[in-house]
Amino acid sequence: MNYQNQNEHTQPETRREADKQIYTYQSDWVVYALGFSWGESSDFRLALGSLKEDLSNEIQIIKLSDSETEDFECTMRFDHGFPATKLMWKPERSAMRSNFLATTSDYLRIWEIDENNVTTKPKLELKDTAQSFSAPLTSFDWNQKDPDVIGVCSLDTTCSIWDIQRESIKAQLIAHDKEVFDIGFQDVNSFATVGADGSMRLFDLRALEHSTILYETNQQSTTGEGKPLLRLGWNNQDPSYIATFEPDSNKVVILDIRVPMIPVCELEGHTDYVDTFCWAPHSSCHICTAGDDKQALIWDLSVMPNAVTDPILSYKAEAEITSLQWSATQQDWVAIAFNSTLQMLRV
Repeated sequence: MNYQNQNEHTQPETRREADKQIYTYQSDWVVYALGFSWGESSDFRLALGSLKEDLSNEIQIIKLSDSETEDFECTMRFDHGFPATKLMWKPERSAMRSNFLATTSDYLRIWEIDENNVTTKPKLELKDTAQSFSAPLTSFDWNQKDPDVIGVCSLDTTCSIWDIQRESIKAQLIAHDKEVFDIGFQDVNSFATVGADGSMRLFDLRALEHSTILYETNQQSTTGEGKPLLRLGWNNQDPSYIATFEPDSNKVVILDIRVPMIPVCELEGHTDYVDTFCWAPHSSCHICTAGDDKQALIWDLSVMPNAVTDPILSYKAEAEITSLQWSATQQDWVAIAFNSTLQMLRV
């Protein structure tokens, strides 16, 4: 499917089913975290993280070995202890492909992936030595404008900005009144966070004593507090737009940070709870959402601020979709995970 560029604005197409070009990989455990590799290599390479209720979790590196037979092969697997809450390759677009993978769980770890020499120890294991106890890290983001910088967020209400070249924390702050669930860089200095207090906040590394509240959920009558916000994601082509969602909700909220607090759009096409979403890496107008209704839906937002009522493309999986990634280098391909299955969909 051809998507328009950032400056093109057309009416959305009629909703249709996704093309039936699908590659499938079957893991031997439930897939939770996943991420596409960066770089210009022509093969499909992804990292997968397991979800086990013990300390026997793993990371697998897989790639498409033969597009004719539609077979994936596992090129590396290594132990990870606790489940990885997120994993992300170093954003190196100009390289043939990135060979550094970051993961979060109890600590932030940077792994050097050499497919010819399997190594089970991380290149870096970064933790706050000032604290005797490290609270679980819920998520992180690798700064695409400055790949020496990674921001992590934690259940202890804090966010830490790491300089991985110096292996030290360059900034640390109490970001929310409760647990912080996600963090994402808008540019080299600005980043947003969401958390259990129901707020989305925008910070600037040059003035961390202040923050801007971009959005707050409605207060619940029983507690007087807003519902949590679980995830956030910046539009890759137009950083004025950011998306988020609440737990136990069938909608994804789209915000224009130039007009905070009021959603510019709410995507309500799912018939059950939303679990994940991902912006198209190459278009300002397209976003994919997925959830408990087993559907992955692609939306065209070019008609905003008019209402976006229907997705333009849908795919039905065999089970609830828990993870989703849109390839930045293979831009026609989206990866979804449900149970122990990974599927690559050509959209």
